[in-house]
Amino acid sequence: MEIATPALPPSLTRYAWLSIAAALATILLKGVAWQLTGSVGLLSDAIESFVNLAGALMALWMLTLAALPADDDHAYGHGKAEYFSSAFEGFLILLAAFSIGYTAIERFMNPLPLESVGAGLLVSVLASVINLATARILMRVGRERNSITLEADAHHLMTDVWTSAGVIVGVGLVWLTGWLWLDPLIALLVAANIIWTGWQLMQRSAAGLMDVSLPAEKLAQIEVLLSGYREQGLDFHALRTRQAGSRAFVTLHVLAPGQWTVQQGHDWAERIEAAIRQVVPLAHVTTHLEPLEDPLSMVDQGLDRSQT
Repeated sequence: MEIATPALPPSLTRYAWLSIAAALATILLKGVAWQLTGSVGLLSDAIESFVNLAGALMALWMLTLAALPADDDHAYGHGKAEYFSSAFEGFLILLAAFSIGYTAIERFMNPLPLESVGAGLLVSVLASVINLATARILMRVGRERNSITLEADAHHLMTDVWTSAGVIVGVGLVWLTGWLWLDPLIALLVAANIIWTGWQLMQRSAAGLMDVSLPAEKLAQIEVLLSGYREQGLDFHALRTRQAGSRAFVTLHVLAPGQWTVQQGHDWAERIEAAIRQVVPLAHVTTHLEPLEDPLSMVDQGLDRSQT
């Protein structure tokens, strides 16, 4: 038996549009900063903004797909589409890092003086402020709505913010000291930093596509909830969970006294399902009722139900 699931939450696509707008604005601003200064560090920063734009466009597509209701071919909905977006963004981050590294090595070999550094840095600071504000919004909404797509986009933008901060400080030092080798060195550090972020995003996306269980803290909350029902004469086993984008799926077997009527067992299962949904919002909860005294009730604790 299963409790009716609520309607899908309102679409998150408007936040993807916000990310797209921020990416376009920062591409323009950082491009101007690079043109003013000729800094390869600022160029690396501008390249990462193109990655932001590509990631935001992918996020828009996947969030639109994830918001579609379940259908005959996708009985569990389309929530996993979000993992494709975060994996794609992780790949783009890695691609940008290698591009930045190549440009930096070339600049090491052929150093060039910087120009109009003051104006270029001011423009870059403005672009960073836009990214910071957008990242904070996306991170808050992503955590509230359990959207890996928005969280991935927010992490990427925050990486961009820290990257920009390092580039700004480094280019400023080049301006003050005249040490031209600092500029490509900063670009290489930027590349190393965003490689780590990209790798983390791709790992998390792979975990989601492999039906990873709910986080340990959520599982602990469910166990605490079930322990209260055990005190009332029930028992449980075969608890299985998985995360699919913003949706979660929970299944478990409920062991009730064999002398109970079907109606009694059904009523208790409904209460348990409703309680789990309080702990795991937007969860699709399915329970299987079994007699507590029957030894065969414990046979199917593994992933695949025994055929004996």
